[in-house]
Amino acid sequence: MSPLLALFWVLVGIALLVVMNLKYKFHNIFALLIAGIFVAIMEGIPLDKIVTVIQDGLGSILGHLALIIIFGAIIGKFMTESGASQRIADNVIERCGTRFLSVGLMFIGVIFGIAMFYEVAFLIAMPLVLNIAKKANIPYMKLVVPTVVGATMGHSLFPPQPGPVALISAFNADIVQVYLYGILVIIPALFCAGILLPKYLPGIKAIPLNSLMKPVEEKTAQDLPPFSISILIPLIPAVLMIVASIIKGLMPTGSALVKVCIFFGSAEISMLLATLAAIWFLGIKRGMSAEGVTHCASDAIAKIANVLFVISAGGILKQVIVVSGVGNHIVDIMSHVPLSPFIVAWIITAIIRILTGQGAVAAITSAGIVAPMVGAFHLNPALMCLAVACGSNTITLMYDGGFLLFKETFGISMKDTFKTWGLLELINSVVGLGMVLLLSLFIA
Repeated sequence: MSPLLALFWVLVGIALLVVMNLKYKFHNIFALLIAGIFVAIMEGIPLDKIVTVIQDGLGSILGHLALIIIFGAIIGKFMTESGASQRIADNVIERCGTRFLSVGLMFIGVIFGIAMFYEVAFLIAMPLVLNIAKKANIPYMKLVVPTVVGATMGHSLFPPQPGPVALISAFNADIVQVYLYGILVIIPALFCAGILLPKYLPGIKAIPLNSLMKPVEEKTAQDLPPFSISILIPLIPAVLMIVASIIKGLMPTGSALVKVCIFFGSAEISMLLATLAAIWFLGIKRGMSAEGVTHCASDAIAKIANVLFVISAGGILKQVIVVSGVGNHIVDIMSHVPLSPFIVAWIITAIIRILTGQGAVAAITSAGIVAPMVGAFHLNPALMCLAVACGSNTITLMYDGGFLLFKETFGISMKDTFKTWGLLELINSVVGLGMVLLLSLFIA
C-alpha cells in the first residue's frame, strides 16, 4: 500500500469518528472502537489479528494510565473537601495582591492542572475565582482566563497527567528535560494567553455571568490545612520523578539506589504516595473516619470512570496506526515536505484534537503517527513531547468537552466562548509551538 493511501485511510477513520460523535451521537468508546476496526481493515491488518491489536491498544493505555487518573481524582477530591485548594488560593492571592492577581491565579491553575484531571481542576478553581473577582471588584472573565490558561497548560505539558505520561513513554523522553524545557515553553504561553489576552480582548468586561454556579462558601482560616501541606501534596509526584531521573543519570546503571529511585520515581508509585499523603494529612489527620475516606475515594473514582475508559479507547486507534506502519509512511512523506518535523507533529495533533474533541486521545493517537520521526530526523524526544502536547491543547469546536464545560459553567454565548476559551487555547498552542521551535535551534 502506498504511503498516501495508508494516510488517506487514517484520515477517513478520523472523519468517521467525528461523524459518529456529532451526527449520530455515538458514545466516544463505541466511536473509537468502530473507527479503529475500520482503519485496521482498510490498512490490511489480517482479520484474525485485529482483536489482538484492539486488546493491545486498550490494554497498553489502560494499564499505563488507569492508576494515574484514579489517584489524580482522589487527590483532587481530598484537596477540595479539606479546603487545601482554598488555602493555596488564599495564600497565593494574599502574596500577589490585586496588581499581580492574574499571575497568582495562573500559578494556581498550573498547580491544579498538574495535580488533577482538567475537569476536576476547572470545577474546583472556578468557584474560588468567582469569589476572588467579587471581593476585588474585577470583571470575572479577566480572572477566569488566566486561571484556565494555567490549568490547560499544566495539564497538557507536565507529568503525571495522562497525556504527557503517554507521550514520554511513546518517545522514550527524559522526564527532567520535559519539565525543564516545559517551563521554558509554558512561561511565554502563560504571558501571552493569560496576561495579554484579558488585557486587550474587546468586550471582556461586559461578558455576563448567567450560570447557576455560585461562589463557594469559604471556610475560616482555622479550618484549613497548612499551606505547606496543601501545596506539597500535589507536587509530590513531580518532585519524586525529577529526583529519580537526576540520580539515575548520576549513578551507575543497575545500582541499588538507581533501582529504588526508578521504583519511587515511577508515575504510578509517586502518585500512590501523593494519594496516601492526601488521605492522611487532608483526611484522617483532620478527623475523617475510615468510612469517610472510603466514600470520598469511591466518589472521586466514580466521577472519572467515563473519562478513564474514553482515554483508554483512544489507544485502539493509536495501536492500529502503529501496527499498520502508517507512522513510517508519514516519515516518508514528510521527508519531502519543507517543514520542521515539530510543526508537522503539531499540525497532526491539532487536527486530531479539533476533529475528536479529546486532548489526551489526540496526543496518544498522534504519538503513534509521529513517533518514527524522532529517530528518523534525530529529534530531541522531550521537545517532540512538548510539540505534540501543545498540539493537543489547541483551539476547539463546540463538540469538545472543554469548550462545552467552559460555555455551560458561565452560561455565556457561543460567540463569547470562542472569543475567550477558543482564543486562549489557540494562543497557548501556537506560542508553545513557537518556543519548541526556538529551543530546537539550541538543543540537539
